Amino acid sequence: MDTLTHVDDSLLADVNAFARHTGWLHGPLLGYATYGIVVFAVLLLSAMLVSRTGPSRSLAAAGWACLATLVAVGVNQPVGHLFGEARPFTTHPELLILASRTSDFSFPSDHAVMAGAAAAGCWLVSRRLGWVATAAAVVMAFARVYIAAHYPWDVVAGLLLGAMVTLLGWWLFRGPLIAVTGWLRHRPLLRTVFPEPTSAQVTAGRDATPVGTRT
Repeated sequence: MDTLTHVDDSLLADVNAFARHTGWLHGPLLGYATYGIVVFAVLLLSAMLVSRTGPSRSLAAAGWACLATLVAVGVNQPVGHLFGEARPFTTHPELLILASRTSDFSFPSDHAVMAGAAAAGCWLVSRRLGWVATAAAVVMAFARVYIAAHYPWDVVAGLLLGAMVTLLGWWLFRGPLIAVTGWLRHRPLLRTVFPEPTSAQVTAGRDATPVGTRT
């Protein structure tokens, strides 16, 4: 544990030194670290739009991606209280602090949990969206360390926890989620918004099988 803490502190110091020499990045990365949740909301909305006329399996995955992101952040709350890790800016006053000073716990990072969950959910829908979301998640994780809001291990653990909640939940509840989605899209109010795919769309979709699909 002492070795991990030393590595964590060392990486934080390296990133903070980089931050001191890249003043031109302060604004963009602080903005993204604070408001980047909007990017993931857009990605999840894109997943819903991509799946809107697709098979129920794809639409269910998109719906679960949205729900799992909220579930993952909820799961993280007791985990954070369990570890009770203080923020870097309270234990390392010598750091360049760009983050707002908050009183909540540092490990795991809520922002990284959200990003990891959303990225994993996008992979369930589309490889292209998955790659974009993964890149956005990595940048979010780096940005949270860059502004000294978290230690590196906080964001790594957050990404892993978020992805685990999404993927484990899909593995456990995929069948019921697909069944409920198929039933819902036959309801009059939803039929026009989420129409069932045509045979041509089903055939085309076979060439873009998302991660997690059995063939």
